[in-house]
Amino acid sequence: MSAADELIERIRLRLLPTPQGAEVTATLAPDWMPDGGFKGPPRDAAVLIALVRRGETLSVLYTERSPDLRSHSGQVAFPGGKIDAGDAGPGDAALREASEEVALDRADARILGYMPAYFTGSNYLITPVVAEVTPHADFVGNPGEVKTVFEVPLDLLMKEESFGIFRIRRREQEHTTWKIAHEDQVIWGITANLTRRFYELVLQAEVTP
Repeated sequence: MSAADELIERIRLRLLPTPQGAEVTATLAPDWMPDGGFKGPPRDAAVLIALVRRGETLSVLYTERSPDLRSHSGQVAFPGGKIDAGDAGPGDAALREASEEVALDRADARILGYMPAYFTGSNYLITPVVAEVTPHADFVGNPGEVKTVFEVPLDLLMKEESFGIFRIRRREQEHTTWKIAHEDQVIWGITANLTRRFYELVLQAEVTP
């Protein structure tokens, strides 16, 4: 077994084998609360944390959303979106969205497991799906949704110093999120927070004290 195979297996063992159930997610608090609270129950969503493998090299796949989108335009995100009625769960939804957004071939992906759900202030309950992806073709962004597709080396995300603090104001109140800078991209908000969770729960154990 190669070093990359062994790392992938260790990552798999640190993940949840199935998505969290409603009895767990119902107790979650959102990362921030809008004025007046929410008008309805949270909407279920899934994102794909794709560990892209090329030989012994691993990276994580991100997208820069189209500036023409109504929500989160221009921000960096994982492929993903709402879980539709026809999806067979978060894993199926994440792979479907990745296929639609970046032309990921589902046959190239192997789901390793799931991260704990994340409840957003925009009233989405997100299940992060972690998969090993060995692409046989280039990723191609859907021009209606994605401006740029890029990858961040997994080695970079294993370093504590790769994470900084991003500050944003909402209605005169300051909020903070994690921030990751890579080349000309700045990852912040929900995507950076999920990446930080992935570091703390999965990758940090790989760091030699």
